[in-house]
Amino acid sequence: MDIRSYLTDKTAAVDAALDRLLPPAKSAPRAIHEAMRYSVFAGGKRLRPVICLAAAEACGGTTAAAMAAACAVEMLHTYSLVHDDLPCMDDDDLRRGRPTCHKVYGEGMAVLCGDALLTHAFATLAQIQSNKRYGVREYLAELAFAGGSTRLIGGQVMDLQGEGNTLTKRELVRIHQAKTAALLTSSLRLGAMTANATPAKLAALTKFGLALGLAFQVIDDILDVTQTTEVLGKTAGKDQAVAKATYPGLVGLDASRREARRLTRNALAALEPFRAKGARLREIAGYLLMREY
Repeated sequence: MDIRSYLTDKTAAVDAALDRLLPPAKSAPRAIHEAMRYSVFAGGKRLRPVICLAAAEACGGTTAAAMAAACAVEMLHTYSLVHDDLPCMDDDDLRRGRPTCHKVYGEGMAVLCGDALLTHAFATLAQIQSNKRYGVREYLAELAFAGGSTRLIGGQVMDLQGEGNTLTKRELVRIHQAKTAALLTSSLRLGAMTANATPAKLAALTKFGLALGLAFQVIDDILDVTQTTEVLGKTAGKDQAVAKATYPGLVGLDASRREARRLTRNALAALEPFRAKGARLREIAGYLLMREY
């Protein structure tokens, strides 16, 4: 199976699982459940749940055992997007090619939708069976750390505070490490944990995730200034319009492309301990890099 077919297959499996795990749209109160499903099923790459599944496979585990973790990660990620799009945050009207949650359901319902998805993510994660090394306590702590005030939320705080200011590259890296790379890394770690991964494999996947997460964000920054709204599925040029710190804005497009390639090489090097079992993760890293070309 080539990488595109693999991504399509795993995305379909994740979508089917999300459909089972989320409350039905018609369950009361109907408005919140419709908003949750509207946001989760608005499309998207499903990158985080797919790499969660791929990490489980790389460590000798199964898709079935890792699926709850993959879905929990996607719920938390979607919550962050719903809240990021609010007028008090990034104030965006388009996400994944569709009107954002608050444009369809109102700001109050969008806030509650994000809250509900965040809460449901942990309820979903709590369903995972324990193994010799990891139990519910470790799974919950992993996702909570990635989504907390020193990582995902902290990254958003630094991002908001950086708007209109001139940041150093080090400051920009800190934002991207917290806002993007942390959750991507925890997606890998959670998948590996469901496969009872050794500490050494968990450490290798952490290095891979931190490098890949930064590369992913650099490429996103590039695409924001090189692609159209139609291609992106979100408002193109929005970062520049609000004077948000980005790699192209700080170092230019050519240097940003070199940085994305360098980070991808670092990510691939971290997979050496997995040998052939890391093939899918290597292919995903290469696929993400090629988004820019």
